[in-house]
Amino acid sequence: MGTRALLGLLLFIPLLQPRRAWAGSLKSPGLSECFQVNGADYRGHQNHTGPRGTGRPCLFWDQTQQHSYSSASDPQGRWGLGAHNFCRNPDGDVQPWCYVAETEEGIYWRYCDIPTCHMPGYLGCFVDSGTPPALSGPSGTSTKLTVQVCLRFCRMKGYQLAGVEAGYACFCGSESDLARGRGAPATDCDQICFGHPGQLCGGDGRLGIYEVSVGSCQGNWTAPQGVIYSPDFPDEYGPDRNCSWVVGPSSGAALELTFRLFELADPRDRLELREVPSGSLLRAFDGTRPPPAGPLRLRVAAVLLTFHSDARGHAQGFALTYRGLQNIVEDRAQPKGSAQTPEETPGRANASCSPRPVTLQAAMGARVFSLATVVSVLLFLLLSLLLHLLRRRNCLLAPGKGPPTLGPSRDTGRSWTVWYRRPRRMALPCPTGDPQAESPAAGYRPLSASSQSSLRSLISAL
Repeated sequence: MGTRALLGLLLFIPLLQPRRAWAGSLKSPGLSECFQVNGADYRGHQNHTGPRGTGRPCLFWDQTQQHSYSSASDPQGRWGLGAHNFCRNPDGDVQPWCYVAETEEGIYWRYCDIPTCHMPGYLGCFVDSGTPPALSGPSGTSTKLTVQVCLRFCRMKGYQLAGVEAGYACFCGSESDLARGRGAPATDCDQICFGHPGQLCGGDGRLGIYEVSVGSCQGNWTAPQGVIYSPDFPDEYGPDRNCSWVVGPSSGAALELTFRLFELADPRDRLELREVPSGSLLRAFDGTRPPPAGPLRLRVAAVLLTFHSDARGHAQGFALTYRGLQNIVEDRAQPKGSAQTPEETPGRANASCSPRPVTLQAAMGARVFSLATVVSVLLFLLLSLLLHLLRRRNCLLAPGKGPPTLGPSRDTGRSWTVWYRRPRRMALPCPTGDPQAESPAAGYRPLSASSQSSLRSLISAL
């Protein structure tokens, strides 16, 4: 399904480094229920050790208190345990498992063979008889072997497939090797990687085969749907990584991205989504600002993902699925804590400059705003006139009793007294309790009763 590296170079030469880049999956990923190599994220409903009801039935997790793991040991549901008997991986083992009824040999748990829990990019378990080898390319061994160590080795050699065997051996190959390969039960690939206790590296005479695009640092993805992993996945990403991937399905006017895993070390480790070819920022996420939980829909035909880690960066990373869409209503809601620069609306450059139709709500809002403006201006003019009159009469307003207040008092026992100043003399109200406060200040005389009544009416109206 995927495009070869040469096609990726032709489609997007500026982004690619001299080393070879990979253009996506060899086959379309199904609706996988796992995106971690050990299936720790499996939340499916298989309740037998074998697929489609075969194998031993699993015990319910709320009935296994005599063992180390039960629903009581996972009250928050972090491991997916509960009142059910579905396969889970609560202890970070190499694959999901469940407790079974104890056998005469004392076996009380078994791994689950779950076809839908093979992480995208893992092609399965295959027989390696050695004559000829299942993968015909170069090989090597390492006491520190992990899945990504083997993937990186075969990627550097220019091969499309990498196979791990017996916990310490790595083999490289191509699609033609896979075509003649002979499959084996998934449970046959049960050897722990020498370099990582939480990963499986094939088995005795069994190869666990992966596409080398898993965990690559760059690529050009043109398939209708696919999965992109952080660099070095399923290992943790390393420090000072600067990676980029172009996602542009050959058919579709929009994209839907869904993050299946997201774990960055800190705010300095950052994943950005930019529109191609404009380069405008669409979204940005980091260790403190994760992406939304659901699908993220963008009205762009292609997007550039760039990832940067700082000098201390070490974390699991991310896994996201994408698919092309024909037509969507773009998700413009900005996720909480995430940076966003909305992209250009298609056809915006050709948009007309004519005004948009005015809606009824907009017209009513404009009318209310205009009315409020007129009222404010009238009140301002009235207040200015009042101040002008007071300034000409040199008036001083002071309450007759009690502390000074502006405007008429709510206390019926307190009234306004208005004094006007004689020329060249001025006095302020005396403090409360001063004997002079009971009588008008020297140099002042009261207005007439009718003038005070008119002024009080005017102040009350304001």
